Amino acid sequence: MYESFYKFSEKPFNSTPDSKFFFPSAKHTEALNNLIYAINERKGFVVITGEIGAGKTTVYRTLLNKLDLNTRVATITNTHLTCKELIAEILEELEVDYRPGTKQKLLSQLNAHLVKQLAQNINVVLIIDEAQNLTPKVLEEVRMLSNLETEKEKLIQIILVGQPQLKKKLQNLKLEQFKQRIALYYHLYPLSKDESKQYIAHRIKLVSSNGIDFFTPEALELIYKHSGGIPRVINLICDSALLSGYICESKTINETIVCEVIKEKEELGGSPKGGDPKLYCCTICQQYNKCETKFTRGAKGEEQLCCPNCQSYQHCLDNAMVKQH
Repeated sequence: MYESFYKFSEKPFNSTPDSKFFFPSAKHTEALNNLIYAINERKGFVVITGEIGAGKTTVYRTLLNKLDLNTRVATITNTHLTCKELIAEILEELEVDYRPGTKQKLLSQLNAHLVKQLAQNINVVLIIDEAQNLTPKVLEEVRMLSNLETEKEKLIQIILVGQPQLKKKLQNLKLEQFKQRIALYYHLYPLSKDESKQYIAHRIKLVSSNGIDFFTPEALELIYKHSGGIPRVINLICDSALLSGYICESKTINETIVCEVIKEKEELGGSPKGGDPKLYCCTICQQYNKCETKFTRGAKGEEQLCCPNCQSYQHCLDNAMVKQH
């Protein structure tokens, strides 16, 4: 809507992860390099954690663009799975023509496929996003996948990506063997104040050729203060601020505009009235990865209740009182 007004080639602050907009902060670059190293050296197990909206998904999507042609990747984003469903999902992601059966039969077929891939010098990588949702039982199954190896090499490299709750979950004594298998652990911290300002300039530069500083220094200070350096929250504020600037026909985004945007978003993300049913996002919902209301609430540590768009989905209505499904 506002792209032509600011002479942008596209919106610079979409909330969905896009590797094109990868910002090479010291933290994000180190996380990316750690992943590349672990895969190339066949280290087996890697865990990446970070707050909601810290940029974890953007990091691993950037990783996908940097892997060579001899690497095959299976990405799992629905983590509300049973052990058998997980293995079947991996087989489907790897495009293996498998025969349905017991969990053990599925595992045997996966192992056979991985052995063939190794013989062709193909490195297979499994990325599990939102891994904090995995039950201890399924996490143990993931550990067992890491046992698929030859005398010299791992048959599959496993990357778990999740929120800080994942680290807490791994403290479970029953998962001690799992922790011992982790070759590399990295926590992605929020951006600093200077990095946040550079992040905003970086994204605008990618879509604009005029080099204008659209945000005043005071506006940038306020954005950092409210976002805490979380990229996704920065995106939400900046996108809304640019829209407000367009409506007001102002090509300069000042402190007043940002203040109004923050106030509106806080009202939008407020707690629901006492008698209202609670509707929770699920990974099946088409709006799940686009829901700004969910991300705003999650970034503030609030319950990730659905926005009105999600409320039209019957499976959400059917699970209205269920917090995790």
